[in-house]
Amino acid sequence: MSLSVEVIETSELGDRSYIAHDGDVAIVVDPQRDLDRVESILEEHGLRCALVVETHIHNDYVTGGYDLARRTGAGYLVAAADDVAFNRDAVSDGDERTAGSLTVRAVATPGHTDTHLSYVVIASDGPPAVFTGGSMLFGSVGRTDLVDPARTEEMTRAQYRSARRLAGELDDDAAVYPTHGFGSFCSSGSSAGGDASTIGQERSRNDALVEDDEDSFVETLIAGLTAYPSYYVHMGVRNREGPAPVDLSSPEPVDPDELRNRIKSGEWVVDLRDRVAYASEHIGGTIGVALGQQFSTYLGWLIPWGTPVTLVGESQDDVAAAQRQLVRIGIDRPAGAALGAPGELATPHEIHGYPRSSFADLVSARERGEDPMILDVRRDDERAAGLIPGSAHIPLHSLLESLHEVPAGQSWVHCASGFRASIAASLLDRAGYDVVYIDDDYDAARSLGLTTD
Repeated sequence: MSLSVEVIETSELGDRSYIAHDGDVAIVVDPQRDLDRVESILEEHGLRCALVVETHIHNDYVTGGYDLARRTGAGYLVAAADDVAFNRDAVSDGDERTAGSLTVRAVATPGHTDTHLSYVVIASDGPPAVFTGGSMLFGSVGRTDLVDPARTEEMTRAQYRSARRLAGELDDDAAVYPTHGFGSFCSSGSSAGGDASTIGQERSRNDALVEDDEDSFVETLIAGLTAYPSYYVHMGVRNREGPAPVDLSSPEPVDPDELRNRIKSGEWVVDLRDRVAYASEHIGGTIGVALGQQFSTYLGWLIPWGTPVTLVGESQDDVAAAQRQLVRIGIDRPAGAALGAPGELATPHEIHGYPRSSFADLVSARERGEDPMILDVRRDDERAAGLIPGSAHIPLHSLLESLHEVPAGQSWVHCASGFRASIAASLLDRAGYDVVYIDDDYDAARSLGLTTD
């Protein structure tokens, strides 16, 4: 029988999970916590889940693997070297298991983590597939500084050798299925994205395979590592404990009076509307994080961990979508939710707004003799590549603890595309600063001659 692979995309985190099967029996690889997506595919194809496998103890999300194995009775493959608080099928390099007509072989591929495993799945007919987790990605490899920053060089060398081991042991026609590499902060180097790849394709483009000098590879990869979300520090702990099932039922409704109380007490009340609507009008004291691809990444990065969060959305569907994203990073239950527009949830004097401008507006302001203070909230690596001379710089992920560093007066806030600047503007407005939100692409600043790059 041949091997089929169903892909489950979690684009909000830049990750993929997989269901490998022979038409009857399935192997689920690196599932997310919202298991209804997995169960729907299993049911649609009439598949029995025989094995759930983890390539590593994940850094960027809370796994659904433990719960899926419990619910289905499947074997749960986790590296024998991982220190976990639950029973599992402990596997090491070279160990094999069967699922229907499929054979699964574990291959030690340290680098992203010390105990990282890739899994080669072999069918009786057709080429094998290798599920590479955070080892070999499309065009590059997973980042190597998450275990211990002091060990980054050591882990990068291990990652280089792991990718080369896979390329040395598998033929060109073996399909490659990484978990990371589609926008995840667990990626590094020139990750290529795309829908599919093979070992043969990776031989011609992967950073770890086209660079024959290990020292050069290590130097280049380490130089390209950027900041990653602070919530990562909490993910491994949860995954080693065996995460509990999720509860996606509707949060407790919050009426306008209670919403007002929560805002006054300084709780995190998060407005899910798009950034244009939020700038135009919002309830003072809320934080604007637009529901979209990057919602959970930046909310999880910014919120003091463990702080209750109340969601404000225009519909129950918006709240449900936000909930689904949040459970994936371990924010299990919102403290509540309020539905409606600002005018329906607050009195007129509680409604705030701030100007929304462009880089062209900045040029016009300067031509009028004004000298706006510009606040750049991009990452350090982005700013190192080019900046607006005279601008202040506080990366978004450092803004809350650095509010005292924001210059006095009105701040014109920008990032690379407008998304992070919208969050920064809302945080500044919440803290009582006078803010102008630059909702524009940094390329426009370049074209106007405002930047050094």
